Amino acid sequence: MSCAEQEETAPPGARDRAQARTARDAVSVAFIGLGFATASWASRIPQVQAALRVSPGVLGLILLCGAAGSAVAIPLAGIAIARLGEARVVTASALLTALGLGVAAGGYDFGVAPVAAGLFGLGFGTAAGDVAINVHGAAVEHRLGRSIMPRFHAGWSVGTVAGAGLGTLMIAWRVPVPVHLLAVALAVAVTLPAAARRFLPRSAPPASAGRTAGRRSSLAAWGERRTLMIGLFVLCVTVIEGVGNSWLGLGVIDGYHASAVLGSAALAVFLAAMTVGRWFGPPAIDACGRVPVLRAGVIVAGGGVLLLGFGRYIPAALAGAVLIGLGISLGYPVGMSAAADDPRRAAGRVSVVSSLGYAAFLAGPPLIGVIADRTGVLHAVTLAGVLLIAALFLSRATAALPQPAGQSARTGRPPGPDRTRPARRTR
Repeated sequence: MSCAEQEETAPPGARDRAQARTARDAVSVAFIGLGFATASWASRIPQVQAALRVSPGVLGLILLCGAAGSAVAIPLAGIAIARLGEARVVTASALLTALGLGVAAGGYDFGVAPVAAGLFGLGFGTAAGDVAINVHGAAVEHRLGRSIMPRFHAGWSVGTVAGAGLGTLMIAWRVPVPVHLLAVALAVAVTLPAAARRFLPRSAPPASAGRTAGRRSSLAAWGERRTLMIGLFVLCVTVIEGVGNSWLGLGVIDGYHASAVLGSAALAVFLAAMTVGRWFGPPAIDACGRVPVLRAGVIVAGGGVLLLGFGRYIPAALAGAVLIGLGISLGYPVGMSAAADDPRRAAGRVSVVSSLGYAAFLAGPPLIGVIADRTGVLHAVTLAGVLLIAALFLSRATAALPQPAGQSARTGRPPGPDRTRPARRTR
């Protein structure tokens, strides 16, 4: 008997669990795939710059086209998901991501315009896909009745490491940029739509909720206090994450007069700590609830910022990098889960929170660069830690929405610890 036949003949409870596990694996593949695509492109940027013969300033403007694509896509993604469902949006986003990557890779010999157009498509596709997989990841989390969203985001990290590693090998083996990136584009175009076909079946909307209502709810999410508070929390922790990715290594080199190797090591341990925190954090959330775990993480990250900023020796800097990575690791993924607590309005709310998170990720590092010109890189990175104070108070907004009769809105199963807490904690 085939797996599909076994699933059809299984009892409803076993069938639901099998569907949820299949969808969990499919969402993990989508997270890994999008991370792999973005890191693959990033790994070849120096070769593209050399071929285009542009200055770093012009290259920055070209790369801004990818950010523009993301900025346009994220507000629209919630509307598209409400109308089409997550699986279709992921499929379309994967094809657009592959097309954008292919155009940028195949067209850079012809000048700046093809690269800029390709990056806009790449940014649009990856951002829209990111919103969709977060919405569906939250749906899988509801079905399973336990926290798994951070592990999905750990999958994104794994994808970026794999993409960067493969890119390094391609450069070492002198594989041409078009050959490398067109192969990655083909892999994304095949793998992600195949994974999307294994998502949970789309629930039929209530009779009173049509497509127009779905669009209205997506736009109305911008006026919801709880959603905006979650978005601001995500903004605060994402600024720290973006600053860590962009400036941590240079801060160690500048502030500790360290070698480039030690600066790279600080970045590596920061990224590794984030991945570890996302993989091993979910049991703590299930045991203690979102808010206590996030607050503990923010305090740990604050300690890391102080250790990094005021330590005198390299071990202090490396320990600070570890604490910062561990402390903020759960912020973004748990914010996505909190935004999706009500599955009926998850698309619009995740779109809002993602928009604020992306804005922080894109705007935070340049702003730190401006401050660093006046204070030094390490002091600028330390100053960014002030946002953790705001995050400490904003984390209260992530407390789960109360569910009727102590059961999950999607499955009727007993909810995780946070879902049984009284309504007063959600305001």
